[in-house]
Order: sequence, then structure tokens, then C-alpha cells
Amino acid sequence: MKTIAYLSSIIIPLFILFAVIYGAVKKVRVYDSFVGGAKEGPAIILRIFPYILAIFVAIKTFQASGAFDYARRILGGVTALFRVPVEVLSISLIKPLSGSASMGIFTDIVKTTGPDSFASMAAAVIMGSAETTFYVLAIYLGAAGIKKTKYLIPVCIIADAVGIVIAILTVKLLF
Repeated sequence: MKTIAYLSSIIIPLFILFAVIYGAVKKVRVYDSFVGGAKEGPAIILRIFPYILAIFVAIKTFQASGAFDYARRILGGVTALFRVPVEVLSISLIKPLSGSASMGIFTDIVKTTGPDSFASMAAAVIMGSAETTFYVLAIYLGAAGIKKTKYLIPVCIIADAVGIVIAILTVKLLF
């Protein structure tokens, strides 16, 4: 255990040292490159901030308006047909929107259903295999300045749905 703790404490310094040595070998002015990248940072933050703000407002509106609970009630009947707990539906609805909100729901699922329950295991697989799609889209599309997302968002939602279904099926088959 001490070996792992030691290794984890030296990984980042070793990586930095490797980057500096590699840059020197490739004749790259590492410090100047770092400073140049750092200068671009605030401009990128200012450019993507409105997108991040819009995602946070949308998530909070979705939760506060009762739409989240309404979607759970509507889709709960469908999940009951397939013997999937409503808790799994909860994390499936929130994960594409917010990583921190889905982590809170995941923690609640583990506390209420137990760590060895189907709901907890399915939620864990969904946490590890699904993406916070709308947050990532806001960051990357905002940073790149892409505004035409006509086909991108539906494809991402379909990919999330497929990933979540496969996660649930995997847990059903393996556990």
C-alpha cells in the first residue's frame, strides 16, 4: 500500500519532468509555450462561460420545475415492465446533464438501496460509462465557437440512451 501511495505522489512531478525533457529534446521553448497557453486561458474561459451558465440554468430549471419528477413518473411505468428500478431511471435522466448532480443521485441510490443492489450496480456502471453530454457539448462547442448543432445533439442523446441501455443489460447479465 505504501508503494502505491509513493507512486501516486510522484506521478505528476515525473510527468512534468518528462514534458520538460521531451520539449528540450524537440527544441521547444517549454516555458514560452506554457506562458503562451496560459495567456489564452482567460479568453477561452470568457468565450465558453455563457454556454456553461446556460447548461447550469437548464439543469436547475429541469429539476426545480418538477419536470425531472414528471419524467420519472411517466417513464417509471416503462422501466417497471423491464424490472429496472426507478432509481436507475433517475441517474439515467440526470447523467447527460450534470456530473455532480448524478454523483449526488448515485450516492443517494447506494445509501437507500445498499451497495450490492441491482440499482446501485446499474447506477455505478452508468456513472462510469455515460457522459455528461450537455456539459461537454457546452465546453467544446463553446470553445470552438460552433453554433450549428442540428444533428449533433440528437446523435449524442441517442448515444447516451444506447449506452445506458447497454449498461443496464450488462449488469442484468453479469449480476
